[in-house]
Amino acid sequence: MTRPTTRPTQRTLRHGVAALAALTLSAGFLTGCAGDDLASDSSSDDSSAAASGGGKLTIASQSFGEAELVADMYEQLLENAGYDVTVKLVGSRDAYMADFPGDVDVVPEYVGGIVNYLNTAANGAKATAFTQGDGQEMADAGKSLLDDAGITLLDLSSATDTNAFFVTQEYADANSLTTLSDLKGTSVVLAAAPDCEGRADCEAGLVDDYGIDVTKLLPLGYASDQTYKSVLDGESQLGETSTTDGALASQGLVVLDDDQKIQPAQNLVPAVSSDFLDAHPDVADVLNPLMAALDTDTLTELNGEVSVDRQKPEDVAKQFLTDAGLL
Repeated sequence: MTRPTTRPTQRTLRHGVAALAALTLSAGFLTGCAGDDLASDSSSDDSSAAASGGGKLTIASQSFGEAELVADMYEQLLENAGYDVTVKLVGSRDAYMADFPGDVDVVPEYVGGIVNYLNTAANGAKATAFTQGDGQEMADAGKSLLDDAGITLLDLSSATDTNAFFVTQEYADANSLTTLSDLKGTSVVLAAAPDCEGRADCEAGLVDDYGIDVTKLLPLGYASDQTYKSVLDGESQLGETSTTDGALASQGLVVLDDDQKIQPAQNLVPAVSSDFLDAHPDVADVLNPLMAALDTDTLTELNGEVSVDRQKPEDVAKQFLTDAGLL
Protein backbone atom coordinates (compact mmCIF):
# COMPACT_ATOMS: atom_id res chain seq x y z
CA MET A 1 0.00 0.00 0.00
CA THR A 2 1.21 3.47 -0.85
CA ARG A 3 1.98 5.32 2.35
CA PRO A 4 -0.41 8.26 2.80
CA THR A 5 1.05 11.73 2.74
CA THR A 6 0.10 14.53 5.06
CA ARG A 7 -0.73 18.10 4.09
CA PRO A 8 2.11 20.57 3.65
CA THR A 9 3.61 22.19 6.71
CA GLN A 10 1.49 25.35 6.39
CA ARG A 11 -1.66 23.17 6.59
CA THR A 12 -0.38 21.56 9.79
CA LEU A 13 0.37 24.99 11.22
CA ARG A 14 -3.09 26.19 10.28
CA HIS A 15 -4.65 23.34 12.21
CA GLY A 16 -2.42 24.17 15.18
CA VAL A 17 -3.49 27.80 15.17
CA ALA A 18 -7.13 26.78 14.96
CA ALA A 19 -6.74 24.40 17.88
CA LEU A 20 -4.97 27.07 20.00
CA ALA A 21 -7.71 29.58 19.27
CA ALA A 22 -10.36 27.07 20.23
CA LEU A 23 -8.63 26.32 23.53
CA THR A 24 -8.43 30.03 24.26
CA LEU A 25 -12.13 30.53 23.60
CA SER A 26 -13.34 27.49 25.49
CA ALA A 27 -11.38 25.27 27.85
CA GLY A 28 -13.90 22.54 27.24
CA PHE A 29 -13.27 22.29 23.50
CA LEU A 30 -10.35 19.97 22.85
CA THR A 31 -8.73 19.34 19.48
CA GLY A 32 -6.19 16.71 18.51
CA CYS A 33 -3.03 16.83 16.47
CA ALA A 34 -2.61 14.84 13.29
CA GLY A 35 -0.14 11.99 13.31
CA ASP A 36 1.76 10.47 10.44
CA ASP A 37 -0.26 7.24 10.10
CA LEU A 38 -3.90 6.77 9.33
CA ALA A 39 -4.22 4.40 12.28
CA SER A 40 -3.17 7.11 14.73
CA ASP A 41 -6.01 9.37 13.54
CA SER A 42 -8.93 6.97 13.91
CA SER A 43 -12.03 8.68 15.18
CA SER A 44 -13.44 5.32 16.22
CA ASP A 45 -10.94 5.25 19.11
CA ASP A 46 -11.89 8.72 20.29
CA SER A 47 -14.08 7.96 23.31
CA SER A 48 -14.52 11.68 24.01
CA ALA A 49 -16.21 12.39 20.66
CA ALA A 50 -19.76 13.60 20.89
CA ALA A 51 -22.63 11.62 19.38
CA SER A 52 -22.78 14.28 16.65
CA GLY A 53 -21.55 17.76 15.87
CA GLY A 54 -17.87 17.36 16.68
CA GLY A 55 -14.95 15.12 17.52
CA LYS A 56 -12.07 13.81 15.48
CA LEU A 57 -12.67 13.07 11.82
CA THR A 58 -10.26 11.78 9.16
CA ILE A 59 -10.70 12.51 5.48
CA ALA A 60 -8.68 10.57 2.92
CA SER A 61 -8.47 11.57 -0.72
CA GLN A 62 -6.48 10.97 -3.85
CA SER A 63 -3.86 13.62 -4.43
CA PHE A 64 -4.70 14.84 -7.95
CA GLY A 65 -5.88 18.43 -8.22
CA GLU A 66 -9.65 18.06 -8.29
CA ALA A 67 -9.76 15.49 -5.50
CA GLU A 68 -7.59 17.70 -3.31
CA LEU A 69 -9.79 20.71 -4.07
CA VAL A 70 -12.97 18.86 -3.07
CA ALA A 71 -11.24 17.46 0.03
CA ASP A 72 -10.44 21.06 0.99
CA MET A 73 -14.13 21.91 0.69
CA TYR A 74 -15.06 18.98 2.94
CA GLU A 75 -12.40 19.95 5.43
CA GLN A 76 -13.45 23.58 5.71
CA LEU A 77 -17.14 22.76 6.02
CA LEU A 78 -16.58 20.07 8.64
CA GLU A 79 -14.20 22.24 10.66
CA ASN A 80 -16.81 24.98 10.56
CA ALA A 81 -19.30 22.44 11.97
CA GLY A 82 -17.01 21.76 14.93
CA TYR A 83 -14.98 18.74 13.81
CA ASP A 84 -11.24 18.33 14.38
CA VAL A 85 -10.31 17.29 10.85
CA THR A 86 -7.21 15.50 9.60
CA VAL A 87 -6.71 15.15 5.82
CA LYS A 88 -4.59 12.41 4.27
CA LEU A 89 -3.68 12.61 0.57
CA VAL A 90 -2.62 9.41 -1.20
CA GLY A 91 -1.68 8.38 -4.71
CA SER A 92 -4.59 6.08 -5.56
CA ARG A 93 -7.90 4.70 -4.31
CA ASP A 94 -6.19 1.46 -3.24
CA ALA A 95 -4.12 3.36 -0.69
CA TYR A 96 -7.03 4.67 1.36
CA MET A 97 -9.54 1.87 0.85
CA ALA A 98 -7.37 -0.38 3.02
CA ASP A 99 -8.25 1.94 5.94
CA PHE A 100 -11.83 2.85 4.96
CA PRO A 101 -14.03 2.36 6.86
CA GLY A 102 -11.98 2.29 10.03
CA ASP A 103 -9.17 4.75 10.42
CA VAL A 104 -10.72 6.85 7.65
CA ASP A 105 -14.20 8.30 8.16
CA VAL A 106 -15.02 10.33 5.03
CA VAL A 107 -13.80 10.19 1.43
CA PRO A 108 -14.61 12.49 -1.52
CA GLU A 109 -15.60 9.89 -4.10
CA TYR A 110 -16.96 9.29 -7.58
CA VAL A 111 -19.93 6.94 -7.68
CA GLY A 112 -18.75 4.68 -10.50
CA GLY A 113 -15.23 4.59 -9.13
CA ILE A 114 -16.09 3.35 -5.67
CA VAL A 115 -18.82 0.94 -6.81
CA ASN A 116 -16.50 -0.70 -9.33
CA TYR A 117 -13.64 -0.80 -6.85
CA LEU A 118 -15.83 -2.67 -4.37
CA ASN A 119 -17.11 -4.93 -7.14
CA THR A 120 -13.58 -5.94 -8.09
CA ALA A 121 -12.55 -6.35 -4.45
CA ALA A 122 -15.51 -8.64 -3.78
CA ASN A 123 -15.70 -10.55 -7.07
CA GLY A 124 -12.19 -10.49 -8.50
CA ALA A 125 -10.34 -8.63 -11.21
CA LYS A 126 -12.41 -10.26 -13.97
CA ALA A 127 -15.74 -9.15 -12.50
CA THR A 128 -18.02 -7.46 -15.02
CA ALA A 129 -17.77 -3.73 -14.47
CA PHE A 130 -20.82 -1.64 -13.58
CA THR A 131 -21.36 0.76 -16.47
CA GLN A 132 -25.11 1.07 -16.78
CA GLY A 133 -27.30 4.04 -16.07
CA ASP A 134 -26.89 7.41 -14.46
CA GLY A 135 -25.26 8.14 -11.14
CA GLN A 136 -28.25 7.16 -8.98
CA GLU A 137 -28.72 3.93 -10.92
CA MET A 138 -25.03 3.20 -10.39
CA ALA A 139 -25.37 3.83 -6.65
CA ASP A 140 -28.47 1.64 -6.47
CA ALA A 141 -26.75 -1.17 -8.39
CA GLY A 142 -23.84 -1.09 -5.96
CA LYS A 143 -25.89 -0.77 -2.75
CA SER A 144 -25.29 -4.32 -1.55
CA LEU A 145 -21.54 -3.91 -2.11
CA LEU A 146 -21.57 -0.63 -0.21
CA ASP A 147 -23.61 -2.11 2.64
CA ASP A 148 -21.27 -5.10 2.93
CA ALA A 149 -18.30 -2.72 3.07
CA GLY A 150 -19.90 -0.54 5.75
CA ILE A 151 -20.00 2.53 3.49
CA THR A 152 -22.86 4.98 2.98
CA LEU A 153 -23.06 7.34 0.03
CA LEU A 154 -24.62 10.73 0.77
CA ASP A 155 -26.37 12.83 -1.90
CA LEU A 156 -24.91 12.65 -5.39
CA SER A 157 -23.87 15.89 -7.03
CA SER A 158 -24.91 16.75 -10.57
CA ALA A 159 -21.20 17.47 -11.10
CA THR A 160 -19.59 14.58 -12.94
CA ASP A 161 -16.01 13.85 -13.87
CA THR A 162 -15.06 10.75 -15.83
CA ASN A 163 -11.73 9.49 -17.08
CA ALA A 164 -10.68 11.02 -20.37
CA PHE A 165 -7.73 10.47 -22.69
CA PHE A 166 -5.86 13.22 -24.48
CA VAL A 167 -3.32 13.70 -27.24
CA THR A 168 -1.53 16.76 -28.53
CA GLN A 169 -3.52 18.87 -30.98
CA GLU A 170 -0.67 18.33 -33.47
CA TYR A 171 -0.94 14.51 -33.16
CA ALA A 172 -4.74 14.69 -33.51
CA ASP A 173 -4.51 16.85 -36.64
CA ALA A 174 -1.80 14.71 -38.23
CA ASN A 175 -3.81 11.51 -37.74
CA SER A 176 -7.35 12.91 -38.13
CA LEU A 177 -8.31 11.96 -34.56
CA THR A 178 -11.45 13.11 -32.80
CA THR A 179 -12.55 9.92 -31.03
CA LEU A 180 -10.81 7.06 -29.28
CA SER A 181 -12.16 4.74 -31.99
CA ASP A 182 -9.95 6.63 -34.45
CA LEU A 183 -6.97 5.05 -32.68
CA LYS A 184 -8.09 1.48 -33.42
CA GLY A 185 -5.11 -0.62 -34.46
CA THR A 186 -2.65 2.12 -33.48
CA SER A 187 0.26 1.39 -31.14
CA VAL A 188 0.57 3.94 -28.34
CA VAL A 189 2.40 4.49 -25.09
CA LEU A 190 -0.07 5.52 -22.38
CA ALA A 191 0.77 7.86 -19.50
CA ALA A 192 -1.73 7.36 -16.70
CA ALA A 193 -2.39 6.68 -13.05
CA PRO A 194 -0.69 3.60 -11.57
CA ASP A 195 -4.04 1.85 -11.08
CA CYS A 196 -5.04 2.27 -14.76
CA GLU A 197 -3.66 -1.14 -15.74
CA GLY A 198 -6.36 -3.78 -16.16
CA ARG A 199 -9.27 -1.42 -15.51
CA ALA A 200 -12.28 -1.54 -17.83
CA ASP A 201 -12.50 2.28 -17.79
CA CYS A 202 -8.79 2.69 -18.47
CA GLU A 203 -6.07 0.50 -20.03
CA ALA A 204 -8.21 -2.65 -20.40
CA GLY A 205 -11.05 -0.70 -21.99
CA LEU A 206 -8.72 1.01 -24.44
CA VAL A 207 -7.40 -2.41 -25.51
CA ASP A 208 -10.55 -4.53 -25.40
CA ASP A 209 -13.24 -2.06 -26.43
CA TYR A 210 -11.28 0.27 -28.69
CA GLY A 211 -8.71 -2.13 -30.16
CA ILE A 212 -5.84 0.21 -29.28
CA ASP A 213 -2.42 -1.45 -28.92
CA VAL A 214 -1.13 -0.07 -25.62
CA THR A 215 2.51 -1.11 -25.86
CA LYS A 216 3.52 0.41 -22.53
CA LEU A 217 1.86 2.10 -19.56
CA LEU A 218 3.87 4.80 -17.84
CA PRO A 219 2.54 5.25 -14.24
CA LEU A 220 3.04 9.03 -14.21
CA GLY A 221 -0.21 10.03 -12.53
CA TYR A 222 -3.76 11.10 -13.19
CA ALA A 223 -3.91 14.56 -14.83
CA SER A 224 -0.44 15.21 -13.46
CA ASP A 225 2.25 17.58 -14.74
CA GLN A 226 4.39 14.50 -15.46
CA THR A 227 1.66 13.00 -17.64
CA TYR A 228 1.17 16.25 -19.55
CA LYS A 229 4.93 16.55 -20.11
CA SER A 230 5.23 12.95 -21.29
CA VAL A 231 2.65 13.51 -24.02
CA LEU A 232 3.98 16.94 -24.97
CA ASP A 233 7.52 15.58 -25.24
CA GLY A 234 6.41 12.61 -27.36
CA GLU A 235 7.45 10.03 -24.78
CA SER A 236 3.82 8.86 -24.82
CA GLN A 237 1.06 9.50 -27.32
CA LEU A 238 -1.94 9.18 -25.02
CA GLY A 239 -2.45 10.59 -21.53
CA GLU A 240 -5.09 10.07 -18.85
CA THR A 241 -6.96 13.02 -17.41
CA SER A 242 -10.52 13.98 -16.51
CA THR A 243 -13.42 15.52 -18.38
CA THR A 244 -13.24 18.54 -16.06
CA ASP A 245 -9.54 19.21 -16.68
CA GLY A 246 -9.18 22.96 -17.11
CA ALA A 247 -5.50 22.87 -18.10
CA LEU A 248 -5.53 21.11 -21.47
CA ALA A 249 -6.32 23.81 -24.02
CA SER A 250 -3.62 26.16 -22.76
CA GLN A 251 -1.04 23.40 -23.38
CA GLY A 252 -2.15 22.44 -26.86
CA LEU A 253 -3.76 19.20 -25.68
CA VAL A 254 -7.16 17.80 -26.71
CA VAL A 255 -9.43 15.06 -25.34
CA LEU A 256 -10.56 12.28 -27.68
CA ASP A 257 -14.26 11.47 -27.39
CA ASP A 258 -15.21 8.27 -25.53
CA ASP A 259 -17.54 7.20 -28.35
CA GLN A 260 -17.81 3.59 -27.12
CA LYS A 261 -18.96 4.87 -23.71
CA ILE A 262 -16.64 2.79 -21.54
CA GLN A 263 -16.80 5.31 -18.72
CA PRO A 264 -19.37 4.69 -15.96
CA ALA A 265 -21.29 7.54 -14.31
CA GLN A 266 -18.89 9.42 -12.05
CA ASN A 267 -20.96 11.88 -10.06
CA LEU A 268 -19.16 13.41 -7.11
CA VAL A 269 -20.44 11.94 -3.84
CA PRO A 270 -19.32 11.88 -0.20
CA ALA A 271 -18.60 8.32 0.95
CA VAL A 272 -18.89 7.98 4.73
CA SER A 273 -18.24 5.14 7.15
CA SER A 274 -21.72 3.88 8.04
CA ASP A 275 -20.74 3.48 11.69
CA PHE A 276 -19.35 7.00 11.80
CA LEU A 277 -22.47 8.39 10.15
CA ASP A 278 -24.68 6.61 12.69
CA ALA A 279 -22.75 8.36 15.47
CA HIS A 280 -22.50 11.69 13.62
CA PRO A 281 -25.63 12.09 11.45
CA ASP A 282 -25.01 15.83 11.10
CA VAL A 283 -22.19 15.07 8.63
CA ALA A 284 -24.87 14.58 5.98
CA ASP A 285 -26.34 18.00 6.77
CA VAL A 286 -22.89 19.54 6.31
CA LEU A 287 -21.87 17.85 3.04
CA ASN A 288 -25.15 17.40 1.14
CA PRO A 289 -25.59 21.17 0.50
CA LEU A 290 -22.13 21.20 -1.11
CA MET A 291 -23.18 18.44 -3.50
CA ALA A 292 -26.24 20.49 -4.44
CA ALA A 293 -24.13 23.61 -5.04
CA LEU A 294 -21.64 21.98 -7.43
CA ASP A 295 -22.21 21.29 -11.11
CA THR A 296 -19.87 20.15 -13.87
CA ASP A 297 -19.24 23.59 -15.38
CA THR A 298 -18.47 25.09 -11.97
CA LEU A 299 -16.15 22.21 -11.12
CA THR A 300 -14.27 22.66 -14.40
CA GLU A 301 -13.89 26.39 -13.73
CA LEU A 302 -12.61 25.79 -10.20
CA ASN A 303 -10.13 23.20 -11.48
CA GLY A 304 -8.81 25.79 -13.92
CA GLU A 305 -8.25 28.28 -11.12
CA VAL A 306 -5.97 25.71 -9.48
CA SER A 307 -4.24 24.15 -12.49
CA VAL A 308 -3.97 27.16 -14.82
CA ASP A 309 -4.10 30.19 -12.52
CA ARG A 310 -2.01 28.35 -9.89
CA GLN A 311 -4.17 29.40 -6.98
CA LYS A 312 -3.99 27.29 -3.83
CA PRO A 313 -6.74 24.64 -3.64
CA GLU A 314 -7.69 25.71 -0.11
CA ASP A 315 -8.09 29.34 -1.26
CA VAL A 316 -10.23 28.37 -4.24
CA ALA A 317 -12.32 26.13 -1.99
CA LYS A 318 -12.85 28.87 0.58
CA GLN A 319 -13.88 31.43 -2.01
CA PHE A 320 -16.38 29.06 -3.60
CA LEU A 321 -17.89 28.02 -0.26
CA THR A 322 -18.18 31.65 0.80
CA ASP A 323 -19.76 32.74 -2.49
CA ALA A 324 -22.19 29.81 -2.31
CA GLY A 325 -23.24 30.79 1.22
CA LEU A 326 -21.97 27.54 2.71
CA LEU A 327 -19.40 29.18 4.99
